[in-house]
Amino acid sequence: MRPIAHPETPDWTVETRETLKLAGPLALANLLQMLTYAIDVMFIARLGPDELAASALAIALFGLIVWGLQALTSAVAPIMAAETGARGPALRPVRRSVRMALWLSIIVSAIGMGLCALAGPLMRLTGQEPHITALAVSYMQVLLWSVAPMVIAGVLRNYVSTLGKPIIATAITGVGIGVNALANYAFIFGNLGAPAMGLPGAAVATLITSLAILAMYAAIIRVDPRLHRYHIMGFFWRPDWPRFWEMLRIGTPIGITVLAEAGVFGAAAFLMGRVGGLELAAHTLALNLAAFAFQVPFGVGQAATIRVGYFYGARDAVGMGRAGWASIVMGTGFMALTAIAMVTMPHALLSVYIDIGDPANAQLLAAATGFLMIAAAFQLSDGVQAVAAGALRGLKDTRIPMWIAIFSYWLPGFGLAAGLGLGTQLGGTGVWIGLATGLTFAAALLLWRWNAREKLGLTQRNS
Repeated sequence: MRPIAHPETPDWTVETRETLKLAGPLALANLLQMLTYAIDVMFIARLGPDELAASALAIALFGLIVWGLQALTSAVAPIMAAETGARGPALRPVRRSVRMALWLSIIVSAIGMGLCALAGPLMRLTGQEPHITALAVSYMQVLLWSVAPMVIAGVLRNYVSTLGKPIIATAITGVGIGVNALANYAFIFGNLGAPAMGLPGAAVATLITSLAILAMYAAIIRVDPRLHRYHIMGFFWRPDWPRFWEMLRIGTPIGITVLAEAGVFGAAAFLMGRVGGLELAAHTLALNLAAFAFQVPFGVGQAATIRVGYFYGARDAVGMGRAGWASIVMGTGFMALTAIAMVTMPHALLSVYIDIGDPANAQLLAAATGFLMIAAAFQLSDGVQAVAAGALRGLKDTRIPMWIAIFSYWLPGFGLAAGLGLGTQLGGTGVWIGLATGLTFAAALLLWRWNAREKLGLTQRNS
């Protein structure tokens, strides 16, 4: 039987507008975050190709860990959304959920820092060049201290966004860009009275920026009346174990899903390191552009989690469907535009990072352009899988999507990347073909699951 819309269920126009109100600031915040990473690449690239390659290896591991931990603790968003949809404003349930998310973020951050400390052995195990490994380890020894402030700030970002104030995340990230650029300028090259630290100076800049962002979230939550009324730090020492375990139950598959995707891209960097230093540098540039484009559907997916979660809490199946489909159309439409840009103006995009007129960069430019052509081909798949996964998280459906991600990215995805990249003459191009294949499998399977949500009983709340 077809679900009947509730009287308060928004129509398509209203739902699209409400989703845009959430997705716009979140996507912009994601883009600004990527701009922060891009600024790091711009400064580090001026140190030389060895430093750029070393930073790529370190960030491959560091980013994998931080994104996975932020994804795990992002379970606070669908839990908060469902609580608000069921009985808003739900002051006590929201406070307890955020408290347990902060507890979890502190615990997992300590684990994450320990994993970052293993960067050296991992790089030696995978056969990276010794001088590149030494540079990467010196970078990581400072960078790992940024794990905790980044993960905790991620919880606070989900908190303010779920309560309808995503513009705060945008503003804070924007200020963070300025802090990061200034710190890179100072500590990499020894300006403004700071020591010239080279590559480790970029890690110092990241640490300063992450601490500044965390402080800004704390200050705004304290002074904003709507955010402060939840008193999220009240009784901080008091556990709520059922909620803590729910957070782990929902968040662990989300974290593993992100690890599966980010991990395959991180592993691709190590494959590229085996192919050659030039290919690794080109891969870093092309992947940075592809990741920049991905931040928009990723933000739309975050909005989908909140909007779908709200209707899930209200037991409104029609609202869930409209929120999810509106988000999927938005994310896919944007990625169609980025695909066109990559095909029609690759050199203009790459000129952001390197001097395309310098003959010394000719080979690097040619390799990165070839990778961008493949990235253009998987833009639609990337958009669909990101938003569909977000919509399913709003239904607290995370376990099966996790297995879809593991299968898609690591069997057809990484399997093909390793086989074509190392076993054929395709080299780096083969690696990127594998990445595109994994994303396409994930998009098709997640879209099927979202479309079948009612038949699978995903829209029925258990409590």
